[in-house]
Formats: sequence, C-alpha cells, structure tokens
Amino acid sequence: MTKPRKDKRPTRHAAGPKKSLRSPEFREFQTPSSGIFFQAGRVLYSGKSAFQKIEVIENKTYGRVLFLDGLVQTTDRDEYFYHEMLAHPALTTHHEPRSLLIVGGGDGGLLHQALAYPLKRIVLCEIDRDVIEVSKAYFPWLKLGLRDRRVELVLADANAYVLRSREEFDVILVDSSDPVGPSAILHQKQFYERLKKILGGEGIIASQAGSLLLHLDSFGRKNAFLKKIFSIVRFYLGPAPTYPGGTWCYHYLSDRSDPLRVSREPPPGLRYYSREIHEAAFNLPNLLKERLG
Repeated sequence: MTKPRKDKRPTRHAAGPKKSLRSPEFREFQTPSSGIFFQAGRVLYSGKSAFQKIEVIENKTYGRVLFLDGLVQTTDRDEYFYHEMLAHPALTTHHEPRSLLIVGGGDGGLLHQALAYPLKRIVLCEIDRDVIEVSKAYFPWLKLGLRDRRVELVLADANAYVLRSREEFDVILVDSSDPVGPSAILHQKQFYERLKKILGGEGIIASQAGSLLLHLDSFGRKNAFLKKIFSIVRFYLGPAPTYPGGTWCYHYLSDRSDPLRVSREPPPGLRYYSREIHEAAFNLPNLLKERLG
C-alpha cells in the first residue's frame, strides 16, 4: 500500500534485512530517525517484479508480513484494522451497493472484507501481477476471494483503467501507494475527477490518506481540491499498528450519501469495525480539524 515519498511529507525509508547470527532482521525507517523492525523466523519469499521488490517473512509476533520495496504492507496480526476501516464505512453507508471497484489492494485484504456483502460485481484493479501471485500463495484470503464468481481481476494501471472504463460503480475503494512514480497520479485532482465520472449518483469513494502523526501537512491541500469535486468530503480515522504513527486517516467522498446515515449493519465476525466505531471515527481530533479549516 505504501512506498517511499518524494513530496514534503516525512518519508519512509526501507533499510532491508539486517544480517544476524540468529535470523534476518527487517527494518523500515518510517522517519529518518525512527521506525519498526521484524525478526524473521523464516523468509518465505523474496523476489523482484517489474515494479518493486516483494518479500514475505514469518514473524513470531505478527505472523506473515508482506513488504513491498522494504515497506510493510500487511501482516497476519493487524491487517484487519486497516482493511475493515477502509471497506466498511462506505459499504455500510450505501443503501444498496451492487458494484465495487478496488484500486490496488493486491494483497486481497479489501476483497476479503467486501465479499461479505451482497454485491453483484467486484473489480480488483492491481498493476503488479507478482503481488497477486505471491499474496495468493501466502495470504489465503486472496486465493479464496478470486474464486468468487462475482470477482474480476484486472491487471492494469488504475489511472488507465478508470480513464477507459464505461462502467458505473456504487462504491470505489482506493488502496493506493503513496505519491511516487506511477502512483503519483492516484493522489491528484485529475484522478478523483475521473473516479467521479464512473461513480453512481449515490456512490461513495473511500481512500487511504496517510498517517495522522506524520502526514498531517498534506491533508489541508488535498481536502481543498476534493471539496471542489464532491459535495461531501469527510476524513475519518482508525488504528494501523504497523503503519507510521499507528493512526491512519481515510477520505470519505460522495455527493449524496451522508457517512453518518448508516444503511445496514456490518457483517458478522468483524474484529474491529462496528456501528459505534463508525460514528467515533468521524469525530476528528483538534489537530486535524485545524488543518482542514
């Protein structure tokens, strides 16, 4: 989901595995002076795709951990915090979601959450085939999800797919990388204008926005241009223990669907998200309110 940044926000630095007499240690510097590390009980996979380095390790505390270009994408232990909070606020608010587009999300976590709803069609648009194949091997929720007859896997650049699409979606979930290289366009006004063209009248977009602690400076700028495109622009928050700062921000975008008018109960068996969590997530701390104006 995230890669090193070239904008003015604090960068995440991938240090890679550190050799040890016991076992490899994988470090990610989330700022120049701090970060997170994982002792690898086993390195399950290490390879390079056409786009990035892909690694999967097994860690005693977090289980299987997926790295892209040395940066933590998902772990067995805490993936549900991020995936539940990106998927369910939009899918419980839309009164009758039938079609869903997932931008990115090659590890399959969002797809797994979405399959709990009576959707008719789900498009998973991921640029890197190798991320799909590796995730199918080591994160079984993706392999199971792709077998569902409602799911279409599109291996393509998301911006190009959205530009040529003539299909309309009720909900769009954007699990994008950070604004670097090919992913930079996915954070720009032009991309959101294109998303709106394929969004149904009561449609909802939810997208990851970044770390509350480390990326705060960018939120005001993005909020300003999103308000020029959508009638309803709301930020909301959720925990993400292995992501920078530990608290993650998300955008909720729509023209008609109020995020506080939830239409349905969430599916059973969720570990974090609930109606109460939904309401609390949209109550923002003062430091974020001040940046949004």
